[in-house]
Amino acid sequence: MARHYRFISADSHYESPPEHWTHRVAEKYRDRAPRRIKLANGKDALAMEGKPLVYGGTSLYGGRAPEVFDPTQLDYDNTPGCGPAEQRLREQDQDGIDAEVLFALDVRNSEIRDKAARIGVVQGFNDFFAEEYCAVDRDRLIGMAVLPNSGVAEDIAEMERCKRMGLKGAWLSTFPSGKGFPTPEDDRFWAAALDFDMPLVIHTSFPTKVGSRETPLFKYPKEPEGERRPPTDFVQRFARQAPHHSGSVEISQFIVGGIFDRFPKLRIYWAENNVGWLPYFSEQIDHEYETNRFWAERQMGLPRLQRLPSEYLKENAQWGFFEDRIGMKLRHEIGVDRIMWSTDFPHVVTRWPNSLKVLDAQMTGVPVEEKRKMVADNAIKFFHLDHIEASA
Repeated sequence: MARHYRFISADSHYESPPEHWTHRVAEKYRDRAPRRIKLANGKDALAMEGKPLVYGGTSLYGGRAPEVFDPTQLDYDNTPGCGPAEQRLREQDQDGIDAEVLFALDVRNSEIRDKAARIGVVQGFNDFFAEEYCAVDRDRLIGMAVLPNSGVAEDIAEMERCKRMGLKGAWLSTFPSGKGFPTPEDDRFWAAALDFDMPLVIHTSFPTKVGSRETPLFKYPKEPEGERRPPTDFVQRFARQAPHHSGSVEISQFIVGGIFDRFPKLRIYWAENNVGWLPYFSEQIDHEYETNRFWAERQMGLPRLQRLPSEYLKENAQWGFFEDRIGMKLRHEIGVDRIMWSTDFPHVVTRWPNSLKVLDAQMTGVPVEEKRKMVADNAIKFFHLDHIEASA
């Protein structure tokens, strides 16, 4: 049912103990899903097959004051944002917002080694997310599908299934092939996402390390060896122009890989990265490209881009922010149509239940029309939400 949206958090989180959703996992795979363990001190830990217990509660901030927050404690039962859907709607009302785009990070599918079990756990969670949790109010609980990261065909199948169930987007935690760099086989996934009209989101970044040779940033058509091997990876030359974990690695991989040249209508939303760094990054990657593209084309077989790198940032990428006064000052350099506001609730960045006060403080001097784009309209457009204008 259509509704009037005033404030949408384009990056919030589903957080609940696993027993709230693991009943939807097929019984033969249920013991491979995360499970909660109660510790002697009354706090929680997450257990996964063959992995050390996860104790830390770094993300679960909820409405705590900084004076009492302890990042070493995980406490689902006493943290706002960790309850059933009905509670979450009340918490949205307390914060004065109309809807949240929800990411579920604690499915921890990448830690399940067996492919069939990984797919089974992911399907069970998505069934719960679409049919039980978000179904309580689909206009306000905007769920992002978890993908199994089990290969292109499997990710396409799950994306299509989740689209049919009513989830509003798909969260990418690696490239569709399962590798840390783009490959030609990924193109089937990008084409399918466009065919399904399914929004795609990267939350912060993929689990790669800038400059790591253990996890390559890119697979070039030609790989020079010995003295012909450049001292700095070409993608790294782009990525290092921005803060670590800003999404700079992934956007550089998309650009250098020619993904946006092959799929010019593809749009990716990078959540939880803030935006104040983007104007500098945009300028620098153009300089790096113009300086280095000729030897990269000769020695590494890199195809020539159809546009300057900065143009892909403006045309193919959306960006999320929480508190970013510098970003608001530079918003026209970034593009007001490319920016989406978020609360991160109930994670550590959140200022719940005072999100709108914090928002207003950084929006001083921003015209009403521009503010509305960043706090609602851009998310409505990107996630295809059913919005009605307020009556006069």
